[in-house]
Amino acid sequence: MKKNYIFKTFLLLIPFTAFVLMSSSGGRDDGRTGSPGDGSDCTACHGGGNFGATASITTNIPSGGYDVNTDYTITVAASSTAASGHGFQLTAERLSDNVKIGSFTAGTGSRVTGQRITHSGTGNSSWTFTWHSPANQEGNIKFYAAVNNVNLNGDITGDQVVITSTASIGVLGVDEANRLEFSMFPNPSTNIVNIQLPTGVTKGTVQLFDYTGKLLITQEVTDVYQTINVKNLSKGIYLLKIAADGKLGAQQFVKE
Repeated sequence: MKKNYIFKTFLLLIPFTAFVLMSSSGGRDDGRTGSPGDGSDCTACHGGGNFGATASITTNIPSGGYDVNTDYTITVAASSTAASGHGFQLTAERLSDNVKIGSFTAGTGSRVTGQRITHSGTGNSSWTFTWHSPANQEGNIKFYAAVNNVNLNGDITGDQVVITSTASIGVLGVDEANRLEFSMFPNPSTNIVNIQLPTGVTKGTVQLFDYTGKLLITQEVTDVYQTINVKNLSKGIYLLKIAADGKLGAQQFVKE
């Protein structure tokens, strides 16, 4: 009788175990990023493997910090010598109290779960998606991610988890009184972008940054000469900032 009971229990556990494994292949809904707010990561289940794995988080947020109510491109990448599949979960938190900040829009191979984003399969080794910054200034933030490098053996053993985070990211901190409103067209563009300064502003300094925050172009513009040559830039999303008359403005620019 006892053996029969154990056997039946084993049979009941088979579909449950399969369900857990299948769910993990599509990411987790609970917090596993390794962030201070989540307090847990993928090592709670996965481990025991060593693929020489590394992981990184890159963003197009400029070195000066994020602007409010703005879309930014985030990329999580995994690198390993022999892993058969990969997964991740990422979140953004305010440093002062570990509260979740901003919202996400999924890209290829990812899905949003609350204020986190995770993989939706194991075929990708990098994921690019959008983070929308908060509408108000929230202070310094960090992105946190747990990246799982798996052997796809149908079990949770023999996998390697890497925990990573960005450095502290500040906020531009431009209040309405010091915000420069300007027009930029065409956007997207392939060759040139025109800048229209606001009425009463005769000149300004344009700076164009790539997704890593690297400064690529610095150019003076006036109310007469307002054209920026972007022909030699690679396709992608950039941040264009203009400083003029003690004010600062910033907009995203897309190169096609």
